[in-house]
Amino acid sequence: MDEQDLKSCTAFAGHRSIGSGDLLMVAKKVKEDISRDELVPVLIFDDLTGELIEVDFRGSTEDVIKRLTRPTAKGASISPPSHTGEIAHRGPGRPKLGVVSREVTLLPRHWDWLHSQPGGASVALRKLVEEARHVNSNRDKVRRSQEVAYKFMSAMAGDLPGFEDATRALFAGDHEQFTRLIASWPVDIRAYVQKLSASAF
Repeated sequence: MDEQDLKSCTAFAGHRSIGSGDLLMVAKKVKEDISRDELVPVLIFDDLTGELIEVDFRGSTEDVIKRLTRPTAKGASISPPSHTGEIAHRGPGRPKLGVVSREVTLLPRHWDWLHSQPGGASVALRKLVEEARHVNSNRDKVRRSQEVAYKFMSAMAGDLPGFEDATRALFAGDHEQFTRLIASWPVDIRAYVQKLSASAF
């Protein structure tokens, strides 16, 4: 089963939330809802990214689930992008850390400094990246939450009153103003926006 089938998502029929949970469960619920009212547009959002998830709802519920659980194209097994060519042919004694070789462009003085560090350039760069990740973790968390909430807001609340001002408040980190501006939005839309933006303030 694809890991996408297990990801947490939420479906909306218009401004009404009709299901939340893993994709298979939500897809079944959406199919039932569509069968009752085919005129209401239904959108499914990834709870982690705010991205829309496309599902083919043609046919029966069994058809929908079968398409979701079908192996990837040409029967390939599902696995993350591979760089085996870069990892498999390492010299003797080199640890298999899943290291990926990529090009880095730096000025000569940067290379000079990196090569003078214990362990060489690669070790120094990894340490710098890990340190930056640690130092900026809170800022990154805020930024991700803002971006996720904005993606959903753009798709579902773009025509609601106060959308532009609410967007500005979101990115300004003004929680009080943001809450006030979305107060008149439909209950389910407002609740989901608050959930997605919880770490943005």
